[in-house]
Amino acid sequence: MKVLNLINGVLSPASSNKWLDLTNPSLGKVYGQLPRSGSDEVELSVSAASSAFKSWAATPVGERAACMSRLADLVQKNADMLAEAESRDNGKPISLAATVDIPRAEKNLRFYASAIQHFASESHLMEGVALNYTLRKPLGVVACISPWNLPLYLFTWKIAPALVSGNCVVAKPSEITPVTAYLLSTWVKEAGFPDGVFNIIHGLGSEVGDALVRHPKISAVSFTGGTTTGAHIASVTAPKFKKLSLELGGKNAAIIFSDCDFNDALSTTLLSSFANQGQICLCGSRILVEKSIYPRFRDALVAKAKKMKVGDPMDPSTKMGAVVSSDHRDKILASIELAKSEGGKILCGGGTTSPEGLPHLENGYYIQPTIIEGLSPNCRVNQEEIFGPVVTIQPFENEEEALEMANNSVYGLAATVWTNDLKRAHRVSSELETGIVWVNCWLIRDLRTPFGGVKSSGVGREGGFEALQFFTEPQNVCIKL
Repeated sequence: MKVLNLINGVLSPASSNKWLDLTNPSLGKVYGQLPRSGSDEVELSVSAASSAFKSWAATPVGERAACMSRLADLVQKNADMLAEAESRDNGKPISLAATVDIPRAEKNLRFYASAIQHFASESHLMEGVALNYTLRKPLGVVACISPWNLPLYLFTWKIAPALVSGNCVVAKPSEITPVTAYLLSTWVKEAGFPDGVFNIIHGLGSEVGDALVRHPKISAVSFTGGTTTGAHIASVTAPKFKKLSLELGGKNAAIIFSDCDFNDALSTTLLSSFANQGQICLCGSRILVEKSIYPRFRDALVAKAKKMKVGDPMDPSTKMGAVVSSDHRDKILASIELAKSEGGKILCGGGTTSPEGLPHLENGYYIQPTIIEGLSPNCRVNQEEIFGPVVTIQPFENEEEALEMANNSVYGLAATVWTNDLKRAHRVSSELETGIVWVNCWLIRDLRTPFGGVKSSGVGREGGFEALQFFTEPQNVCIKL
């Protein structure tokens, strides 16, 4: 297949007619191409968006919301096709794409179609003196740059609040997993969005992404991806005073106390360790267990992980598929070798594999679920994001040590706490240096709540009205009485 750009309502290749390969991770084979766009496509997109902005910003909120609702209807109508495309492009199990990724993409669109109609202005009365009220005005042309791990899920979470707020969008999906964003682009006109309001450009981050964030007419940048790239974007945009939202890496801790519901903690920790092959920024990669239950919990977790089999992502029964690329596979394997050199003991996994009885998948990018013991909290493997099916497990003596270990990270995205002591749950949660804490659960998401991290895990918040606030500028109006 051939992916195309959407610029000013027209689907087109790059002007250079250069292409990048699309690879199916489950097969390790090229199956399509996407445009290798550059600064020319960025200029055309930003120009089209700038021309469309005044009219779109003046469009009544209800009409903007109706366009978004129609786009959600089209996602729902084509959900099976989108799930298949996501699985093929990313390597994730089709069951995950069908039950999580695509339904969440639809929910993102529907949520913001509704939320914008309930986004109220503030007013402050100074009795007998003046009335102040706050207008929320769209920013103009904004850049939305999304990652490869949850392609349509996170792409829609950015573009939906930006568009319904009255901004025009130039969006760049990951060049590794662009297909579902491309499919979405084929329905933009049918949903009723005017030409130029919503543009999607494909290409390399170092070329398209960099040109986009540097463009003088881009008012704000919303980026999800690696911390190193986020730091580069911050260095480029800060002198230009652009608004910036960065959702970056994580090295999340799962803190398991002895009074937890053992079976619930065990099954959920297995899920939070290896869901989407560990390629979710919210996965728990450092498992901290109270010493009194450590041997039992460790052995039970290893036993369950050993029973996990990677399979054909297109098989509905598969729970674990391929990692996203050969480069990422090699990065994960290098981290496992690093763990060995740092004194780690591989309790299970530790290498590549392939689905049993399926020789046509033997060149795919499959890695065994891997659990490592015996590493110090300060070692590189416990400090650096791996973003794969690799976790470490460590014991702790008491609450104080658990908090010290959990907070011993440059990252601060999320954590899970497992305890039946409500006071302890509150006490530990309030001391954790993370943007999100789940108590006795993982990945329960209310779209109304703020999402994001602290420290090197990012700047700003996505989700709920936080996103609508990011994509608008407050203007106070004071009227003397």
